[in-house]
Amino acid sequence: MRGYFGIGAERISKQMNVGSLFRTAHAFGAGFVFTVAASYARDEGEIADTSRSTASVPQYDYETVQDLRLPVGCGLIGIEITEDAVELPSFRHPRCAAYVLGQERGSLSPELVELCDHVVKIPTKFAVNLAIAGAIVMYDRLISTGRFAARPLVPGGPSEPLPPHVFGEPLWRAKQREASAARASKNDREER
Repeated sequence: MRGYFGIGAERISKQMNVGSLFRTAHAFGAGFVFTVAASYARDEGEIADTSRSTASVPQYDYETVQDLRLPVGCGLIGIEITEDAVELPSFRHPRCAAYVLGQERGSLSPELVELCDHVVKIPTKFAVNLAIAGAIVMYDRLISTGRFAARPLVPGGPSEPLPPHVFGEPLWRAKQREASAARASKNDREER
């Protein structure tokens, strides 16, 4: 899978939720994790983050929304229940993205929503736990951008394995051969 993703939370106050989110991000291969305007005590969060994710995944803590910095070309995706949000199953994930979730018993701040390139909602009857919401988003990204065998039409696993990926010839070599063939053809015509 090409690209990368990061995931974080704004104004979070429950350390265990952040720890669980970061542990799950580590498991799904996140490139980075972050907090915005949060009071995250790592030692408390690590009770849930048993993989000690921040020893393997960079963590960025931004004091304010205005301090938030993402890599060039990285889209910011807000996860929020709003009327105009795109439902997650219909959302095409950007190649490079940072997903941000709002606080417990609250929402993303209007300032952060304003920065978002997209706002996405999980189609549930009511809000789920922050760490669960993050896991759902990361899983959706994995299955929609990863390379997996097609789902069968009947219950069960795939009937045919995914064929191995075959890399094509490097483009510059193909162009080089085309140019050589064109020169040889031209030389043959000139010799006649």
